[in-house]
Amino acid sequence: MKHLLISIFALTLGQTAIAGDVTVNTPKTTLMLSANEGETPRIQYYGSRLNAGQAHEVYDASGLNYDAYPAFGRNSFDETALSVTHADGNMSTELAVTGQARNGDVTVISMKDKKYDLFVDLCYRANDRSDVIETWTVIRNGEKKPIKLEQYASGVMTFRQEGLRQGDATQGSGAWLTHFHGAWGQEAGMTEEPLTAGLKVIVNHDGVRTAMDDRAEVMVSLDGRPQENSGRVIGAALCWTGNYKLRIETRGKYRHTLIAGIDDLHTAYTLKPGESFTTPVLAMVYSTEGKGGVSRAFHRWGRNSQLHNGRALREILLNSWEGVYMNVNQEVCEQMMDGIRDLGGELFVVDDGWFGRKYRRTDDTQSLGDWVTDTEKLPNGIPALVKAAENRGLKFGIWIEPEMTNSKSELFEAHPDWVVAHPTRELSKGRGGTQLVLDLSNPKVQDFVVSIVDNLVKENPTLHYIKWDCNMSMHNFGSSYLTADRQSHLFVDYHLGLRNALERIRQAHPDLVIQLCSSGGGRVNWGALPYFDEFWVSDDTDAQQRLFIQWGTSHFFPTLAMAQHVSASPNHQTGRVIPLKFRFDVAMTGRLGMEMKPSDLNDREREYAKRAVAFYKEIRPIVQLGDQYRLLSPYEGHGFCSEMFVTEDKSEAVFFCYKFENYIGLETPRWHFAGLDPNATYRLNEFECAERSRAFEDKTFSGQFLMETGIDASLGRQFASRVIRLKKI
Repeated sequence: MKHLLISIFALTLGQTAIAGDVTVNTPKTTLMLSANEGETPRIQYYGSRLNAGQAHEVYDASGLNYDAYPAFGRNSFDETALSVTHADGNMSTELAVTGQARNGDVTVISMKDKKYDLFVDLCYRANDRSDVIETWTVIRNGEKKPIKLEQYASGVMTFRQEGLRQGDATQGSGAWLTHFHGAWGQEAGMTEEPLTAGLKVIVNHDGVRTAMDDRAEVMVSLDGRPQENSGRVIGAALCWTGNYKLRIETRGKYRHTLIAGIDDLHTAYTLKPGESFTTPVLAMVYSTEGKGGVSRAFHRWGRNSQLHNGRALREILLNSWEGVYMNVNQEVCEQMMDGIRDLGGELFVVDDGWFGRKYRRTDDTQSLGDWVTDTEKLPNGIPALVKAAENRGLKFGIWIEPEMTNSKSELFEAHPDWVVAHPTRELSKGRGGTQLVLDLSNPKVQDFVVSIVDNLVKENPTLHYIKWDCNMSMHNFGSSYLTADRQSHLFVDYHLGLRNALERIRQAHPDLVIQLCSSGGGRVNWGALPYFDEFWVSDDTDAQQRLFIQWGTSHFFPTLAMAQHVSASPNHQTGRVIPLKFRFDVAMTGRLGMEMKPSDLNDREREYAKRAVAFYKEIRPIVQLGDQYRLLSPYEGHGFCSEMFVTEDKSEAVFFCYKFENYIGLETPRWHFAGLDPNATYRLNEFECAERSRAFEDKTFSGQFLMETGIDASLGRQFASRVIRLKKI
């Protein structure tokens, strides 16, 4: 994000105050720290918003009183956030407050080592548009020789679960952790478990893709087993595109400390005299409305200030990948354009396979890095595809993978020193047995990556959309650009270089829609999304499995950014046969698209698809910009799932429910809604009901009745689904 810089730090703030309490307020929450001059700053409170006269209550009730940024070397029995080797070899650090200042929505607590000229600023940002608090640190070397950062976390938060509360006996006592793990085609799998004494570590060592395995987002439920819309929950997300480590240390039974930041394995970072390092942001939310309250806060934060063009509605598109894979040509692309136009779509995207001359991109073994059109497939180049789309009233998009190359490519032949590798080691290669990662710590490589986008836009001024892919881990380690004494900077400098390239692209092309893709959802992280409009949730387009993937992903990321496509049946990844209505109903809970040949639909399916696309256009503002309420989780093992979306003023809503398992005796639950105005009356109408029971169709109910009593909308067969629209009368 924009806070991450390597530079001499200069921060001009307003009036500086020495000593006293520091409060960081959002509309609903307060973070309170003590920051007395000459002492270590300490976290005292994080919870529901306090008024100006309540500080004494925190101290009178014995607040958290935990080190806000624990450093190694002095009383360092607990996990530490900072570890520094000073210029004279001393590995201990002892920080004390030297001042505090506030400028607008940024609060800074300044610290200095008691014996060395090492300066650390704790930064906090909060504003009145969100309940998210962002925190990061700035570390400056004021010593006369280089120092080495061994550990440099972004932020720390301590919280307590104060023993048994009413309901704990049935809900599972203590604090519970919700975190996410997966792999290709099964991203964002959700795990919920109690926090027990010891250390819980969530870590990523991929080097390139932040979210391919573990994810850098967690929730901690303080009132027992996690609930969707009730209970106290803290959510945290590390906004960093590279390797990270989240540690949760539990001392005794009830005190838990989260420390999150760049992974400290092989990332020692040297600062020359006068240099500074600014860590990535750690974003945090406190909610009394369960996990859903945390999610909705992150969604609003994302739409309002983090996601690129976060308030603009996203188009309905057709991507060519599962339709023809790499067998693209002018004729087949125009046929797909005709298909999506006739269904009411708005954008056509040509995926992998359009480029390469000396080495033609006919499979995944060659051509990455050679971003010139394959004129055997496309004799008139990309401009002819753009014109064909525009003649049909469609916008046009294209796939690229800028951070990668193949060993079989003109780029690698010309610049073998541009790949991440050690010159004395044999190359370990990825996809297709030839894929390699370009070394983005090198400014020349950054220039090359920027030029890929610049050249595409120059050749095609009306280019609307780019799908930016990233299909490999950092299998090799080593940089021809970094000096021998700075090889340990690679895991960090790669991502600083990536960010630099993305910032330049965004400055030059602010209106270009860019999708973040990385072997599916392998880089879904708030560190990347400020430069992207949306992300590809997963390469797995199977509607049943997508219920689980999208459920987990939605805990921290808004539906506006979640690309969800209707694909062929049988599904290409799982072979599962699923009705078209179910596939559409699952895909309509995010940014709707298609991933198939429309010509493969029969006449009945084609007519249904037209109606579904038209209906989605009606509900698109509600789904993409409304508040999401997850209702019945697919993880509960009932074979059902439900969720809904409600506009900010609660005047409209859309409810979705699904049945993805079937056996005799599996009864449909009664559906309870959420997020409505309890005092309002709503009229219900259903889109394309395939069930026999439509007793509630065009009926009116109070919001309170729908939330407390609910409706009985049956789902009979497997892969039955219902979509119900609500309008306030």
